[in-house]
Amino acid sequence: MTVAATPISSFPIFDLHSHTTASDGLLTPEQLVLRAVEHRVGVLAVTDHDTTDGVQPAREAIERHQLPLQLIAGVEVSSLWENHEIHIVGLGVDITHPGLVAFLAEQGERRMARARMIAERLEKAGIPGALEAALDLAQGGAVTRGHFARFLIAAGKADTMQKVFKNYLARGKTGYVPPQWCTIKQAVDAIHDSGGRAVLAHPGRYGLSAKWLKRLIAHFSEQGGEAMEVAQCQQAPQERTQLARYAQEYQLAGSQGSDFHQPCAWIELGKKLWLPGGVDAVWQRFPEIVKQ
Repeated sequence: MTVAATPISSFPIFDLHSHTTASDGLLTPEQLVLRAVEHRVGVLAVTDHDTTDGVQPAREAIERHQLPLQLIAGVEVSSLWENHEIHIVGLGVDITHPGLVAFLAEQGERRMARARMIAERLEKAGIPGALEAALDLAQGGAVTRGHFARFLIAAGKADTMQKVFKNYLARGKTGYVPPQWCTIKQAVDAIHDSGGRAVLAHPGRYGLSAKWLKRLIAHFSEQGGEAMEVAQCQQAPQERTQLARYAQEYQLAGSQGSDFHQPCAWIELGKKLWLPGGVDAVWQRFPEIVKQ
């Protein structure tokens, strides 16, 4: 089994993982789609954490500005596997599907319960006001650990997101609360029931050994998952090639996405997004996700 290392030149650029103020992104849906076009993205998936609230405003902004941009309705579902928080991206979902709406409402309740517990632990550690600040930063969107991180940075507890997670929000730290998310199967089923395709998000970011990563991918495939993210704009050396091999081994389509949250130098919409040769692109294997 071989994987070519040469990028596939194509247009438009597909960016199938991005966030807005509906969850922990800093740009509104309108700002996001405008920026996507500026960076030559032709197909964009809005995939906020456990909510699809950013999709319709993004659609309306594309129509209002007559942008040359194809939007894919998506969501990034938080799940739990072997005590690891694993994210499953749904592409081409029907955001009005009653089953998906009910499922995401349950996820939202889990998310809010976790937020309250994080705030309680921070307050016991002498850092009050975390929940109110996180809710204010979320501005009505889904509350994430990213909002707590921004609060802690503003409070002078750290100067970067990486440091604040490492010192306060990572496993075993003051503000860490074990997640109580759905299972991978429940996430995949909810995505399928709403007409979407399930994609394993950023497999290289879970801190798993090669052996355990392959177990995760095998389990995801066994539960009906159809694709995995192979390409991101910032990856460890050889990670893209390795993930491409795993996609081929488990007969999964390949996806690519910036996981964009905010403008920064190293993670940008459409940046360095290409799939190695030999990997079936998710939009080619499942063209219906684009033709919504």
